[in-house]
Amino acid sequence: MSRINQNIPSLLAQRVLGDQNMGLNKSLQRLSTGLRINRGSDDPAGLIASENLRSEKAAINAAVTNAQRAEQVVNVAEGGLQEVSNLLIELQSLVSSTANEAGVSTEEKEANQLQIDSILQTIDRVANATSFQGTKLLNGNFDYTTSGVDSAEFSDVTINSAKLSDDGTARSVSVSVVDAAETAEAFLNVADAATDPFGFVNSGSGSITLEITGNKGTQQFTFASGTSQLDFEAAINSFSDQTGVTATAGTDSIELNSSEFGADEFVRVKTLNSGTDGNGNNLVAATSGGAEVAEFQDDGLNATVLINGQQATTNGLQAKVSSEGFDVSVSIAQAFNVDSNSGTFDITGGGANFSLAPSVDLAGKVSLGIETVTTGNLGSGTAGYLSALKSGGAANVQNGDLSKAQEVIDSAIKQVSGLRGRLGAFQKNVVGSTISSLGIALENTSAAESQIRDTDFAAETASMTRAQILSQAATQALRLANSQPQQVLGLLG
Repeated sequence: MSRINQNIPSLLAQRVLGDQNMGLNKSLQRLSTGLRINRGSDDPAGLIASENLRSEKAAINAAVTNAQRAEQVVNVAEGGLQEVSNLLIELQSLVSSTANEAGVSTEEKEANQLQIDSILQTIDRVANATSFQGTKLLNGNFDYTTSGVDSAEFSDVTINSAKLSDDGTARSVSVSVVDAAETAEAFLNVADAATDPFGFVNSGSGSITLEITGNKGTQQFTFASGTSQLDFEAAINSFSDQTGVTATAGTDSIELNSSEFGADEFVRVKTLNSGTDGNGNNLVAATSGGAEVAEFQDDGLNATVLINGQQATTNGLQAKVSSEGFDVSVSIAQAFNVDSNSGTFDITGGGANFSLAPSVDLAGKVSLGIETVTTGNLGSGTAGYLSALKSGGAANVQNGDLSKAQEVIDSAIKQVSGLRGRLGAFQKNVVGSTISSLGIALENTSAAESQIRDTDFAAETASMTRAQILSQAATQALRLANSQPQQVLGLLG
């Protein structure tokens, strides 16, 4: 080459050196930042995918934090419920000890009542003091609110979980009684109704001994010939608390029923010794479909109920449906316990709502109801509430009904233990599993994002070494190219 105005080899070497230095700088940047993609020009498609994965990671991390926060809320509520449970057990002890009337003085009863009043006040105080970041947990803040609940249809409504839309639309609940619940039922035939429609024939001889058994126990009854149906009824009913069986006098028979409804209830009548009337007929016999037998047992039936079209699990008059985002139980009132009856009510709000998924939508929301555990709400509509145990209440231990007091306490203990069980199941099966699942999702998402965006140090180090060598070679080539035009001077000498 003998031209000097344009040094083409130098220009070529400069361009190559610039490219090599650019590659070297890019390798140094990737190695210093640890990222393969530092700007959009590095990999436009990879940047888009990486940013989407980063967004997903942020949402997953937030969901994990939410789940951990939900666990902390449940822990605080569980602590308050544990104390309430201990107080209820203490109440049970006080009521049972006061029932020993012959061995308890009036002063001791008064002292026990003072303790009960103090315990009831403490339960209310715990319910109002248990809070998380200033939000009360056990005073009804997280209980569901309803409207349209008719006490003539439903004696109790408990909503454990119900997902409600964010726009505040109420959720309607429809309860249909397909087949009514039944008590166990048996009959005692009396003597010739045409001769003596309201009592046993007096011309009979001997006595009548029956064994009547119900869910609560067994009792034997012995009656002399001529005992009236009304006396018979009164005698059986006087032991209803012990047997769980009630009697109702009819025209020519006495109807025996279990005190409660449901398949777990039964009535068994056995004739141990039967007197006879003047014609040699048995004065009393158990009846099965009109036939007289020496022994007969009948079982009750659970109601068949549909709740929002779903087959409910029933126990007597209790019906419950449990599914994702909808866990409701109702107690059907006896007046409503009729075939093909139906009623509705609305869930208008409430519940503790937790977002345990990366996406903020109804599917990712978990709703949990935490019932009110004050003395005015612990118990049931059938048994009564704890407030009845206070001084002057119907179930106080000084002059009240101790059987009712114990029934109320039993119901309250079941209510609190059931709530604790639900919270425990939520904590273990929902929150715990969610945290574990989200941890796996975070791991896999991070791996995918790392695969796209992070620097492969082994490959990048090799690339940098290559770029360094090429840069040095290009620099040397540029030096040679710049010195080449000097050869022209030899022509001028």
